[in-house]
Amino acid sequence: MSTIEATDIRGTSDQILAGGRRLRICHLSLTLCTGGLERLLVDFARYHNPDQFELEFIALGETGQPAKEIQNWGCPVIEYPLTAPGKLARINQLANFLKVRNFDLLHTHNAYPHFYGSLAAYRAKIPAIIHTRHGRRFGNTLNERIQFAIASRIADRVVPVSDDTGKRCKKIGWLPDSKITRIWNGIDVDRFVFTGPTDDLTAVTVSRLSPEKDLLTMLEAVRIVVNSIPTFQLHIVGDGPERTVLEQKTAALQLESNVQFLGERNDVPSLLSQSGFYVSSSLTEGISLTLLEAMSVGLPIVATSVGGNPEIVQQPETGILVPSADAAKLAEAVLQMCHQKECWQQMGQAARDRVEQHFNIQSMIKEYENLYLETLASSLKVSNHEN
Repeated sequence: MSTIEATDIRGTSDQILAGGRRLRICHLSLTLCTGGLERLLVDFARYHNPDQFELEFIALGETGQPAKEIQNWGCPVIEYPLTAPGKLARINQLANFLKVRNFDLLHTHNAYPHFYGSLAAYRAKIPAIIHTRHGRRFGNTLNERIQFAIASRIADRVVPVSDDTGKRCKKIGWLPDSKITRIWNGIDVDRFVFTGPTDDLTAVTVSRLSPEKDLLTMLEAVRIVVNSIPTFQLHIVGDGPERTVLEQKTAALQLESNVQFLGERNDVPSLLSQSGFYVSSSLTEGISLTLLEAMSVGLPIVATSVGGNPEIVQQPETGILVPSADAAKLAEAVLQMCHQKECWQQMGQAARDRVEQHFNIQSMIKEYENLYLETLASSLKVSNHEN
């Protein structure tokens, strides 16, 4: 598995950009609604190099606020559902649509766009195809593994957002190391200004309220913590299908005065800055943007040791990692964090430094743009050789 350094590839760029036109890049996703992947796509629109690249975004499903933000940054967004009956018909439908748009490179995101996009791009003779795998929850059935393997063989490069996800891509798709290039997710560190932790025994989590975030276990852990520290507070930011169940669980555990459900908010940086530390109980993660945002603000972290979390959180410098689905271990870590307030500021500064060094959105996009140029250069060499 390789990584791309954020360096200028002048020779490659000059070769590909001969003729003076910008390269047309298509980002293909399932939706453009609220979510971590969609936030990254907005950042692609915001921070791409407009002198070299012309971006267009296609959603095969519903669009929402992220689509509007992408358009505000000057990039077209198209909602294009695949309505044809059957897989082959949908591939042909998408291929015919892509063919007339003259893209130089198709960049797909996650499973559904990967399968249909890669096969359609091959039929449409798009010169280069890159796929980003944003998490590790895929390949659970034989059909999913076969589709991922087929699409990955067609794509020029598969880009996992973490080393952990890269190992799963290699295993599920039977891929060689040369096919995989890990690029860590990044965030806009300027938006999440460093404030450091407060002195309050208040933890915060920002999450979609869905089963994979395992907030039921978090609430059970909070019950244990409150038994020892009655003043402990947890703020839960976000909404989702489990909200009612979680509110009922909070009442059953008699935690109404300790747990606040704040819902969807547009002032997340401010809410993070009002907290002592951040806590996550996820069962699975790629590279968690919410962890990065909390670290950018300067919060110590308590999180489960799943997916890419160990690549983000360094113990003991920036936080504590615990097994998933274990309320007792999570509570133990939260209590440990509460009892070491004198370390919070130092941990928060180390967290901010790590995000700036390794998880900056502008560095991430530069890595992708270098990969675009490298992939297109390889495609050009193959094309010249065949001719």
